[in-house]
Amino acid sequence: MHVMIFGCGYSGTAIAKAFASQGVRVSGTTRSAEKLEALRANGIEAFLFDGETMGDGLSRALESVTHLVQSIAPGKADPLLQLLGEDSGRLLPRLEWIGYLSTVGVYGDHKGAWVTEETRCLPISGRSKERLEAEQGWLALGQERGVPAAVLRLSGIYGPGRNAFCNLEKGTARRLIKKNQVFNRIRVEDIGAATRFLSARGLGGIYNVTDDRPGPPQDVIVEAARLMGVEPPPEQAFETAELTPMARTFYGENKRVSNAKLKKAGFELSFPTYPMSLAQLWQDGRWRG
Repeated sequence: MHVMIFGCGYSGTAIAKAFASQGVRVSGTTRSAEKLEALRANGIEAFLFDGETMGDGLSRALESVTHLVQSIAPGKADPLLQLLGEDSGRLLPRLEWIGYLSTVGVYGDHKGAWVTEETRCLPISGRSKERLEAEQGWLALGQERGVPAAVLRLSGIYGPGRNAFCNLEKGTARRLIKKNQVFNRIRVEDIGAATRFLSARGLGGIYNVTDDRPGPPQDVIVEAARLMGVEPPPEQAFETAELTPMARTFYGENKRVSNAKLKKAGFELSFPTYPMSLAQLWQDGRWRG
């Protein structure tokens, strides 16, 4: 087995670690020369990829790739799909499984109702619309190649180095209050484990990769502050808060995302709720990353 992760950032590195723990050969790409060494330090065979051209080393590595994970945001079109074009059979001759990291943002706003993989997608933001188009492209490629293609729709990602503790320490945590607003989350290690799980079973199709406990975002800040023994920031009304357009769009989507399909397939979350996950991060001291 040879796993190649395009866009080996925060989630991609967690996926790489999940596979590497099983002794699997793992490669990954980054746009930044500075990040090459960080990937290599994690045991990842690293390549530069600018989203437009493939170097000879990367092209040669693809010849032995059996499992492909695409984590690069698509923009107006998915860069990897564009590059592969009609040549995926030649460039990836040994391909057995595809994983595409997407977002629960493709569902859009459902006014707090539960959504499943069967729920109609009503994406609001341009980036979510692009993700939905890319999902369709990867599912089509899987069908064309006769290999399972899994779309992992991820909720709000957090974990070591990226969490409410870090925000409280930096003074950037905000307790925004918007009536009835809820979000789901997913611990980054569970993204890695879910990817490995789906690939090991050769599963394709769409899966929500999310926790068991959608809840108000301000509650996460309060719980983290309690664990740290600090005062949470004051409440701010969402309507009058100064927010970037992206953040305001984020709050414009309100839904509870079900993970029942993934669990029915046999997957068990290591961090099913944010209270237990935050407690674990705090107790083992790895919250700074």
